[in-house]
Amino acid sequence: MGKELELIYQDQWLAAVDKPQGILVHGDGSGARTLTDDLRELLEAQGTDASGLQPVQRLDVDTSGLVLFSLDKMTQPRLDALVAMRGIRKCYVALVEGRFPTGTRDIELPLGRDRHDARRMRASRGGKPSHTRVRLLGTDGHRSLVAVELLTGRRHQIRVHLSQLGFPLVGDVLYGSRSGRATPRSARSRNAGPEPSLMLHAIEEELDHPVTGEHLRLSTAWPARFEEAFPKGEDLWLRRRG
Repeated sequence: MGKELELIYQDQWLAAVDKPQGILVHGDGSGARTLTDDLRELLEAQGTDASGLQPVQRLDVDTSGLVLFSLDKMTQPRLDALVAMRGIRKCYVALVEGRFPTGTRDIELPLGRDRHDARRMRASRGGKPSHTRVRLLGTDGHRSLVAVELLTGRRHQIRVHLSQLGFPLVGDVLYGSRSGRATPRSARSRNAGPEPSLMLHAIEEELDHPVTGEHLRLSTAWPARFEEAFPKGEDLWLRRRG
């Protein structure tokens, strides 16, 4: 295990961890180490049975934040049912380009795969219904910090919806340009610095425990890269969170 994994919550049925950027949640056939591998190693070091370990959610490799896992095969279908019934409320923070409008905005654009680029999703009338709720937390120059609630869970949903509205995520090389196309590396200046980090973090989840019924409100620490890019962001988030 590389950087020590931050365990947010654990009981005998489920666990939640703070996923760092740059790691897959589970295997993609490449043999790369995954978040699931790291959590399994941590659990086994505790003496905890990890044979039934399975992620309930996925995050893109460059998105950080909360990921929920079931720890046994009996709990997994209960968590899947919670997801299907929208019984898990998940909130992200994102830094976007542009000055996002004050207040809360609902984005309901159906999403489908981009036929011309397998890496991408796109808004499509024939796509799956997709609903994102975005609330402005604050602005700094030509960037805005927003809280984002997913009301459906499509691939790249937040990234596509915000880009479609003209507010691409800072650091999103796949959806960041006004046309929605990534800039080819060959077209970038040789003197250009590294690509900026994707500014999207899953910061909080609320759910009723699938076994005990206890209401859980799980949160990560404020991510360091957001502190650097938007110094007042944590105060704005805590004020909104109450």
